Parts: sequence; structure tokens; C-alpha cells
Amino acid sequence: MPFEIGIMTFGELTEDPSTGALPSPRQRVRETIEQAQVADQVGLDVFGVGEHHRSDFVGSAPAILLAAAAEKTERIKLTSSVTVLGSEDPVRVWEQFATIDLLSAGRAEIIAGRGSYTESFPLFGHELKDYADLFREKLDLLLKIRDQNPLTWSGRFRAPLVDADIAPRADGGTIPIWVGVGGSPASAISTGHLGLPLALALLLGPMTFHEETVQLYRAAAAKAGHDADALPISVNSHGFVGRTSQGARDTMYPYFARGMMENNHQRGVGLRLPRAAFDAQSSPAAGLLVGSPQELIDKLLTYHELYGLNRAIIQMGFGGMPQKEHLEAIELLGTEVAPVVRHEVTLREKSAA
Repeated sequence: MPFEIGIMTFGELTEDPSTGALPSPRQRVRETIEQAQVADQVGLDVFGVGEHHRSDFVGSAPAILLAAAAEKTERIKLTSSVTVLGSEDPVRVWEQFATIDLLSAGRAEIIAGRGSYTESFPLFGHELKDYADLFREKLDLLLKIRDQNPLTWSGRFRAPLVDADIAPRADGGTIPIWVGVGGSPASAISTGHLGLPLALALLLGPMTFHEETVQLYRAAAAKAGHDADALPISVNSHGFVGRTSQGARDTMYPYFARGMMENNHQRGVGLRLPRAAFDAQSSPAAGLLVGSPQELIDKLLTYHELYGLNRAIIQMGFGGMPQKEHLEAIELLGTEVAPVVRHEVTLREKSAA
């Protein structure tokens, strides 16, 4: 697959650190659709909506937001980032994303993950002690739903299916299903064994954070008989692009720091991120994708070299960045960063061949 660049959002509701204003849920969902529309217009490849079930996020039903985005876009792929599969019903997940696929003429994808936020498990009647087993079983069911219909299946956590007709089917017959991994060796190995695309989450830390994860993934894939080098890998990271390096950092920092405190796992008691620590995380060897267009080009190409990436999805605007600045960054990413990265990756891969 060609190198793809996209953006994602969780639709968080955060007080503006400068004005104290708190966006309404209505404002945030409308802004989310506008972000998808602009990303499509400037030539980005992927738009993702993450799933959270708290009052400081509007992304509790990503499929609905992606369906709305489908009607406002023409070519961009539409993905969850991630679907917390352990607390979902895979039958319903398939039905929703197959419907998005029909609305968008084949542009739907699913990134399935265990979820680092766990509020959905008690909300939907699941025990956290079953966290890992729920994901394994439900991923198995989701993959079987994708690959066959009607379906007979049984497991521990839901009623069995007997010759179940699960509809609609996807526009092109299938939907890409990625697995989101945050660094767990077991998750990387199981994903490789299944031969599924790997979506790496990198919040903070060095760019090399996932080197072992990728090695384990590829080794498991090869052992299971898959073409390990052909399996897609993406990195999902926070970031922001501005006209200058300093301007990008100055714009991103106050919102990102507020988001890390207010929206990070438990509202108001999140991670304190001093400016010096943020700047360190923005350095050339660190994971955050923040800076000028050239900085992002260089860093994305380094990520490609490190992991053999096929895709990068950037969460821009985290912490309630004003829409004007957010949309300007999306435009820069699509018009000045993405074309250069795609071109350079294509040239490198041709020379390597």
C-alpha cells in the first residue's frame, strides 16, 4: 500500500486555557465533521474518530460521527481509532461499519483495540477481570463475521449464533480491520499471528519506543505463515504542524497540556506536563509529531525507516484547540507535508527494490 497520512480525534471537551470557555457538545461534533471535510479536501488519506464514554468527550458513538463524515467527504478513508471491542457487540460493530462502507462507497475501516480507558466495561455490564479474554473472543467473532455469512459461532461472553444472517455486507465485500497496540508484547504477537494490520499508539516517549513491538509482530506473522513484510503498520501519535517550529510548539503546548490534565483517563487528575518536558518530547528523537512542515516530513520519514510504516495518523488539536488553528494545521499537513512524504517514500522503495 502507498504511504498514507491522516488525522484523528476523540472529540474531547476541554476548557480553553486562555479564555476558560468550554465548547458545547453540539459545537464539538460539528467541528469534528468540518475537520473530516477539510482533511478530505486537502488530500489526506484517513480520518479517525476514537471512542470514549465520558461527559468530557463526544466520541461515544464513533460510527455515527463517521457516517456523518461520509456524507461530507468523497475519498478519505473513515476509521475508528479505536473501537473498544471488548465492551462492544461485534455483530453491531460490523453492521454499523458496513453501513458506513455503503454510505462512503467502500471507505470504512475498523481499528479494534482493548482500550486504555475502561469506563465502557462497567457501563455495558462487563467485568474488567475478563478484559483480555473479551477482546480475544470478540475479535475472533468480528473476523468471522467479515469472512463468512451466514455464520454459526459460539463463545463465552455472548449468545451463540446459528446460521445467522449478518447484514448489510460491505460495499466491496470486506472491511479492513486493524488492531491497535500500545506496546503489549502479547498483543503484538497475537496480531502478527492473525496476520492483521498493526496500529501502534505512541503517546509520549522516544520514536524507537515500539522497535521490539514491531520485531515481535513480524516474527509472529512470519512464524504463522504470513508475508510479514507485506503487512501494513501505522503509528498513531499526537502532533501539530505550523508555519514554523517554534510557532507550532507555542500553539500546541497550552492545549495539549490542558488536555493531558483534564481528559487523560480521569478528569482533573491527569498528567502534568511542564513546558520543558513537552519540548523534550518534541525533539527530533522523540515521538510527538509537532513542528514545521519540514520537521514533520523528516520525522515521518524517520518513522518509516524505523518501522517500515505504511501509515501515520496524527491526533491534532487535543485539549480543545480552537477550530481555526486546527483547520490551518490540517491544511498544512495535507498540502505541504503529505505530498513530500509520499514522494520520498515511493522513491526510497523503488531504489530499494
